[in-house]
Amino acid sequence: MMNDLKIFGGNSNVDFTNKVCEYLGVPVGKLTAMKFANDNTFVKFEEPVRGCDVFLIQSISRPTNDNLMEMLVMLDACRRSSANRITAVIPYYGYGRSDKKDQPRIPITARLVADLLVTAGAQRAILLDLHAGQIQGFFNVPVDELEAEKLLCDYFMKKNLQNLCIVATDVGISKKARDFATKLDAPLAIIEKRRVGNIDKTETLNLIGDVKGKTALIYDDEIDTAGSLCNAASAMLEAGAKEVYSCATHGVFSGAAIQRIAESPLKEVVVTDSIYLPPEKKLNKITVLSIAPLFAEAIKRIHDGRSMSELFD
Repeated sequence: MMNDLKIFGGNSNVDFTNKVCEYLGVPVGKLTAMKFANDNTFVKFEEPVRGCDVFLIQSISRPTNDNLMEMLVMLDACRRSSANRITAVIPYYGYGRSDKKDQPRIPITARLVADLLVTAGAQRAILLDLHAGQIQGFFNVPVDELEAEKLLCDYFMKKNLQNLCIVATDVGISKKARDFATKLDAPLAIIEKRRVGNIDKTETLNLIGDVKGKTALIYDDEIDTAGSLCNAASAMLEAGAKEVYSCATHGVFSGAAIQRIAESPLKEVVVTDSIYLPPEKKLNKITVLSIAPLFAEAIKRIHDGRSMSELFD
């Protein structure tokens, strides 16, 4: 029954929540989420949720800590208001890169965030293209990880780019890039790179594969400062590529990312709306595809108790 379905959205991505609700034909839940003058976060549900199947939508994106705290407070308020089931819908999982101890004396923040969400009241989670698959196991509740691969594939199939070659930005993303290349019937190249310390800087080491005379499509899970991406684009042209495109699920676009992309040789950068892109960051060469219909289908299936497997076919 859709009448006991309630969908609320935090402040991180209001447009995304509106698209999900429009797709499902349900109203956006009435919620007040704000900060007091002392910087404390406050949330109040402006309609009853007792006995309802509640989905709370919030990307843990910039301002990351504010949006995370807002989600935790929403979960707690919902739990204390006697909701029947509470699902955390997180299009972008902040802190996802901190998924393992690869240095001494550092945290596994991705696990900490999962613990916080479950402790606050999340009984289920819907996520999208995690930086590392093991993050699913950080949750002690059911997790559905959606994928943007089909959406991105369909877009580039329609563009019908000639002599296409998919380029993985590093060895870690190569498996997903290989699957992406297979669906587009294109060869795969890999950029071998090394990250320098804990700063957002990488050193390009080597190109594995041949892009000479090809249209290079650089594939990654997210674009943050765009430094690696723009360096990779220049490296592709130096290696003989005709032109360079890029696609990623999450457009983080931190710091000088937009300026770098604007000044880069990239023909087009394609991302999803998992993270809200404000007007001042919109460039003609940045294309945003909506992943909201996929999330809406997932919400509907979970609410109706139906299988999720068809969404991954």
